[in-house]
Amino acid sequence: VHLSQAPPPPCYKLFSLYGVDGTEWNVKYKKTEICALKGSTVFINGTYTKPAKFNVKEEFWVTEDFNVNENKPLYCKPTKDSGRVQCYVDKQQHFSLKLINVMKEDEHVYRFRIKTNVAKEKWLGDPVKITVTEREAAVLTCTTTCALTDSPTFIWYKNGRLLSSNANPLHLQPVSSEDAGSYMCAVRGYEHLPSPAQHLCVRYSPKNVSVSISPSGEIVEGSSVTLTCSSDANPPVQNYTWFKEGGTSPVGSGQTYSIISIMAEHTGLYYCVAQNEHGALNGTDDVQYATVRVQCDGVISTDQLEEPQYASVIFHHHTSATG
Repeated sequence: VHLSQAPPPPCYKLFSLYGVDGTEWNVKYKKTEICALKGSTVFINGTYTKPAKFNVKEEFWVTEDFNVNENKPLYCKPTKDSGRVQCYVDKQQHFSLKLINVMKEDEHVYRFRIKTNVAKEKWLGDPVKITVTEREAAVLTCTTTCALTDSPTFIWYKNGRLLSSNANPLHLQPVSSEDAGSYMCAVRGYEHLPSPAQHLCVRYSPKNVSVSISPSGEIVEGSSVTLTCSSDANPPVQNYTWFKEGGTSPVGSGQTYSIISIMAEHTGLYYCVAQNEHGALNGTDDVQYATVRVQCDGVISTDQLEEPQYASVIFHHHTSATG
């Protein structure tokens, strides 16, 4: 059995950006090369530090057609827009670019641009390249050590179970995570002489993202709440980013997000976006929310796995869990 598989992913590095006067501006990206599946969601995340003597006046994203002298065109500038292309910057100088439903036209080299209160002091970040690929195919071919005189009929097994297809080669197109497993083939009538098993490994972007709250039940105001994000992905999720519904910037990162000394202003819907090197869960298709709600002098929270109390309430056509 022969399997055709995608080449291994490239290695990624972090870069530092230096000002023209020798003062170090440290700019770090999570990744500088991203290969994403068409239709997935992609994040370019990073942080920067700056010399205290400069005040940042403008921050935005550009692509390879950016003219340094004319300072245009701009690709994305942080706003409250909720379109397919979004970008964020917070007071801690974390920045990100979010591309929803990524397409071939999104294949660019992206850079983060920083302008200060000193006209000549402008910085252009190192390039981040995005490549968009279609779902690939896997081809399994069954061969015999010598040519059989009769036209043989081949049969296929996956994880020990007989498949309905007698095709040879066996085409899995487009290949999906459900196709992963151990495959064997044999000639019909000689099932007792199967081929050695070959394992098909399928790499895919995150799916089945879920959010849970701990502790569940009533919490005294001033206590803490921890939200946990889970997802199925291969390779495993590398970045979790947390958002509060209606906000313009991420509120946290990491698989867990804790709200310490909870207060009324923490009330709201929270969700996470999971990302690996093949993309992120498409936030417009399947988002699960955790609701933190303040009532009287306490906070009521309900674990994601429990039955929603407001089953008829739909938030932007997403799946919601409420407390």
